[in-house]
Amino acid sequence: MRNKNTLIIRQLDEKLAAFESAAQIQVPADGWIRTIRTSLHMTLRQLASRMQMTIQGITDLESREARGAVTLMSLREAAQALDMQFVYGFVPNADSLDSMVNAKSRELAKTIVLRTHQTMHLEDQANKEEAIDRAIDEVAAELKRNMTKLLWD
Repeated sequence: MRNKNTLIIRQLDEKLAAFESAAQIQVPADGWIRTIRTSLHMTLRQLASRMQMTIQGITDLESREARGAVTLMSLREAAQALDMQFVYGFVPNADSLDSMVNAKSRELAKTIVLRTHQTMHLEDQANKEEAIDRAIDEVAAELKRNMTKLLWD
């Protein structure tokens, strides 16, 4: 199972890497549709005709996009009418999905190991720091290998 999870994450990381530079782009305050339409000197009527909508429908579409309340389908249709492609994706806040899984695994492993360490400390059987670190690494590796759902609680 580990190889399958690792392969899937690696493949997704490769796909998502293409969006890294796009994450730096600021969405125009008026939204992409209106910004592109006006930059092309395309009128509301012209875009409405291309999308088989009314002028009011285009105005509403541009307004919804600016508010972040537009559907993906509407954005695809607008892009097509503007002779463009609409693309979307996700960019991990960590360097990659793999880094995100590593961090979550380590965080959970630390909680588990330190809980056990605290119990042992109370019984005067405390471990040395390097043994604790090694245990955290081992538990983190096991959590990642099993890709447990506990990582996301």
